Amino acid sequence: MAGSRFDLISRGAEEIITDEELASLLDEKEKIRSYVGFEPSGIVHIGQGFVVARKIIDFCEAGLDTTFLLADWHAYINDKLDGTLESIKICGDYVRDCFIALGVDPQKTEFLFANELVGRREYWQKVLSISKNATVSRMRRAMTIMGRKEEDADMDASKLIYPAMQAADIVELDLDIALGGMDQRQAHMLLRDVAGKIGARKPVAVHTPLLAGLQGGGRMDSFEGKMSKSKPETFISIHETPEVVEQKIRKAFCPEGDVDDNPVLEICRLIILPAVEEFKVEREEKFGGDVSFRSYEELRKAFGGRELHPSDLKNATTRYLNEIMEPVRAYFEKHPDNYEKIVELTS
Repeated sequence: MAGSRFDLISRGAEEIITDEELASLLDEKEKIRSYVGFEPSGIVHIGQGFVVARKIIDFCEAGLDTTFLLADWHAYINDKLDGTLESIKICGDYVRDCFIALGVDPQKTEFLFANELVGRREYWQKVLSISKNATVSRMRRAMTIMGRKEEDADMDASKLIYPAMQAADIVELDLDIALGGMDQRQAHMLLRDVAGKIGARKPVAVHTPLLAGLQGGGRMDSFEGKMSKSKPETFISIHETPEVVEQKIRKAFCPEGDVDDNPVLEICRLIILPAVEEFKVEREEKFGGDVSFRSYEELRKAFGGRELHPSDLKNATTRYLNEIMEPVRAYFEKHPDNYEKIVELTS
């Protein structure tokens, strides 16, 4: 097994389907094609941005040929923005800026609009072939990839096309690896289920964890509890000022000793600790003095043992998160046009 490449591709992933298939792929194939699909649907938040960008960077470091698919037609089906492809295209340009700001190298990653696929006759043959080999109930179950409930298809039949299109994207791009959050799992499994029937190969699926919203109070693995732009009070965009980050973290759900339903700890686990060698919490001597953590496991144990107060955790999280976000702010100060357009569209 190509150990270092395997480690780069798998680190930080919630699951890989399957480890064995990824190992075989790395052993047998030098030029490996991968992708992530992203709906241009509004302002990008830190869970979408930092977690996905870090995996794309890992993929590129591992030598994968990586495509970032700006899924504009998918966003259109999903009723995003004002429902026009023109506005969604503007958002796609903005999303591209976001991921470049987050460190994705456009020389190593191809940014491609889905609009470039849908004009191909062969693409729609794949959509139909996938649809003919899946039941309506299977398509409805896969609608969670859109953040939709199954019954939403009762009002708009186009919603049922979305999962087949996402699966067809992977086949049309001739991919070996599909990257996505855990909320995209159903689409990847749909393709893996029908691949043999349509003469396509099964892609290896790499799924990243979902960052919980700041409200807490629910299961951390729940799609409904994930950070979402539809809930502004639970959402930190990659553009927030240091003051707003401080305000939002200060109000975040963070019960003392709670390590299982704690969005502040999740920010540390998924965004901060993968980016820093040491997580230092600064405290007055009367509260125990400064303390440092080099792994999430150490931090989790200290917080769970009530050796670290929520206020101290929040203060350190705010400081590190603002430091990590600073290059993004600097990028958009130099390249404001697309961000200003999407702010206007979403205001």
